[in-house]
Amino acid sequence: MSGIYIHIPFCKQACHYCDFHFSTSLKKKDEMVLAIAKEIEMRKNESANDLIETIYFGGGTPSILNILDLKFLIDEVYKHYKITENPEITIEANPDDLSENRIIELSNNRINRLSIGIQSFFEEDLHLMNRAHNSAEAKKCLEMATQYFDNISVDLIYGTPGMSNEKWLRNIQIALDLNIPHISSYALTVEPKTALHKFIKDGIISQPDDAVAHEQFLILVDTLEENKFIHYELSNFGKENYFSRNNSAYWLGKKYIGIGPSAHSYDGKNRSWNVSNNAIYLKSISENILPSETEILSETDRYNEYIMTGLRTIWGVDLSKIENEFGEKYYNYLMQNAQKYLDNAKLILKNNVLRTTRKGKFFCDGIASDLFYLNLEE
Repeated sequence: MSGIYIHIPFCKQACHYCDFHFSTSLKKKDEMVLAIAKEIEMRKNESANDLIETIYFGGGTPSILNILDLKFLIDEVYKHYKITENPEITIEANPDDLSENRIIELSNNRINRLSIGIQSFFEEDLHLMNRAHNSAEAKKCLEMATQYFDNISVDLIYGTPGMSNEKWLRNIQIALDLNIPHISSYALTVEPKTALHKFIKDGIISQPDDAVAHEQFLILVDTLEENKFIHYELSNFGKENYFSRNNSAYWLGKKYIGIGPSAHSYDGKNRSWNVSNNAIYLKSISENILPSETEILSETDRYNEYIMTGLRTIWGVDLSKIENEFGEKYYNYLMQNAQKYLDNAKLILKNNVLRTTRKGKFFCDGIASDLFYLNLEE
């Protein structure tokens, strides 16, 4: 077992680009904390013989919980699971929740890693995204957090309408000047049914430009690598010993349990997910029913997932694993379809491992989908 993910489905307000599951009403917060604690206990037999290496509070906005709620949930995990000696315990947090007193409270508990949703250090970008914090709060919270936490990650978004390359580079430089050891960075994507999608459709905001996003991605890669960051996954950069152990486990195919509404789980063969509805989740848990669906992954599903995750990371796709776990048919298919990307230098084959090149990194999801094995009879 790798870890436990706990989804806290509450936010102060809705970011315009976000399509994650959350509610801006906190009326059921206390009831939800108790339900999540109950699910933690209900699922303890799923990892009876496994060590938990990571605990990750995601959302939503986990930092919306008070310290007693967080401590209670962590204690419940410790009570019902076997925990490794030095687990990575991460909480996603927004700058507006991170006063100095709050940071001190978090540091005095078992939490040892902060993942802070900065997104941008510029006021106009934060306004466009409808973030709950402002530029001054973004910088101040990091200045304080670095006094109490060593392991800090920040989120930054590139490719926003109107963002120049110079402004994007300034965003990166501010994080570097604050000695942040891990940066997760994503292109602004327009998801259906979000406010951003509607604003673009109505002509209020211009459509993000893929060419600009690609250019800013390359600026990100070059700048961070020059500053001794390792680009270990498409959207993640860490200094040595600062990779996210939680996220790395996902990409390496380790098991994990997802607790809370909309949370996903993976046991190596099956994938399951909880209902994305707070009311239904609460009712089900109160009736001792896990409100989840399960998908049994076929051999093709597992092959396709390995291709997708492998090409996003520095670990790449191990051809020996393809042969040993999936067989000659998959191996031959992969090599046949990968050849054009080897020829145009978007992929490289070295030491029997297939990886994306600098040229291919930004396009790795598209390359992976082209290497998926489709319509294979099981």
